Amino acid sequence: MTDAAPPADANAPLEGAPQGPGFRILAQYVRDFSFENPKAPDSLRIEGKPQIDLGVEMNAQGRKDGLFEVELRLSVRATGDIGAVFNVELLYGGLFALSGVAEQDIEPMLLIECPRYLFPFAREIIARATSDGGFYPPFMLDPIDFASIYVQRQQQIARGPAETGQA
Repeated sequence: MTDAAPPADANAPLEGAPQGPGFRILAQYVRDFSFENPKAPDSLRIEGKPQIDLGVEMNAQGRKDGLFEVELRLSVRATGDIGAVFNVELLYGGLFALSGVAEQDIEPMLLIECPRYLFPFAREIIARATSDGGFYPPFMLDPIDFASIYVQRQQQIARGPAETGQA
């Protein structure tokens, strides 16, 4: 007979592991999704590359249970000589639990790190939709610098009242 160690608690930190801020993804989901291919089948035979307009938004909100909902809104509109080639809108969300995060670091964690983890899944949904829509190769979003978007957003907020003449 061998001595077996009791099973470790899955939520307990590992011995010797650094203890610091972090988060856990508890759920991921598609909240809203739309794909349009208004000129099909003509849009499938266009020459050259279409012009791509990309929109990215991140939002986060706390919940009464102490968890956080983070949403990543991606919109992609492709246009060519014939007009709209395709239009994709995706609202992809995640439910996150934060641990050991200082108060001043919560917002950057929610609007930079959490979207960074959601992005590959949202990217795959958009690629699959364009592929299923008849486009080959499928449209693959380039990686997004969420930190840069966050900094730009903070700068807009900081100078917003001064630009409008409000005190």
